[in-house]
Amino acid sequence: MIAVVYSGSRNADWKLAEKGRIVCDVKTPGINPFFNDEKAISAILARNHQLISYAEDIKRIYFFGAGASSRERQQVVASSFSKFFSKAKISINHDLKASALATCGDQPGIVGILGSGSNVAYFDGKKIKENNFGMGYILADEGSSNWLGRNLLRDYFTGTMPKEFESIFVLRYNPDRKQILDKIYKQTSPVLFLSSYTDFLIEHFDQPYVKQLVQTGLNIYFNTYVLPITDKYPGVPLHFTGPVADGFQSTLSQIVGEHNLNIASVIKRPIYNILNYYTNKN
Repeated sequence: MIAVVYSGSRNADWKLAEKGRIVCDVKTPGINPFFNDEKAISAILARNHQLISYAEDIKRIYFFGAGASSRERQQVVASSFSKFFSKAKISINHDLKASALATCGDQPGIVGILGSGSNVAYFDGKKIKENNFGMGYILADEGSSNWLGRNLLRDYFTGTMPKEFESIFVLRYNPDRKQILDKIYKQTSPVLFLSSYTDFLIEHFDQPYVKQLVQTGLNIYFNTYVLPITDKYPGVPLHFTGPVADGFQSTLSQIVGEHNLNIASVIKRPIYNILNYYTNKN
């Protein structure tokens, strides 16, 4: 049995499969070694009864996650997994590699992530080419769900949100300044909270304020990160993954089209494609 795991900061999707057939679907809290230490990851695994049931049967685990970009952080995940899945060979990789395999397979391409965080890279068909992007939710992540949530809250509390949309926002959330600041600055995973507004924004995309917010974030993301790579690797297929890319695909396509480029594919959840990839390899 193999297990393929794709984790953002908010959620981790698990597919357990035997000979190409999905045996079990599992969803756990996100496993991000930037926020979760070995003890916290072990606790996430130990709380899931499905994973406990199949732990001895899993022989290979392919984990891809936000924050797993360095050997040190990959080792945090590997150490937790090796204790829980004692009979499994474990591979830990960055979520960019997952997006590349899901969209490009073994072919070259440019792949961008627009989920709880944002990033982009060139994939040569085997490896992700390193760049200076992916600086996290404080210095970067423009256009991502946590960037959208951050700006949504800022606009509300500074009084710059249009009154028409403010009434919709208040009706849904009745936001309390003290509670929200506590969740952002005192709790361990502010990205989870900031990203939680994405479905609300998708639902209200017909509102001019939301359209402008999304347009601004995606423009910054594209001009700052994507455009330099498409200029460096002209003619290479351009792919995107993640719920923001999927939920606001029309705006993303418009921005890409303004630069005479096309999107080869958009995948909301790369895990199914990754599972197919490894099923065919094993």
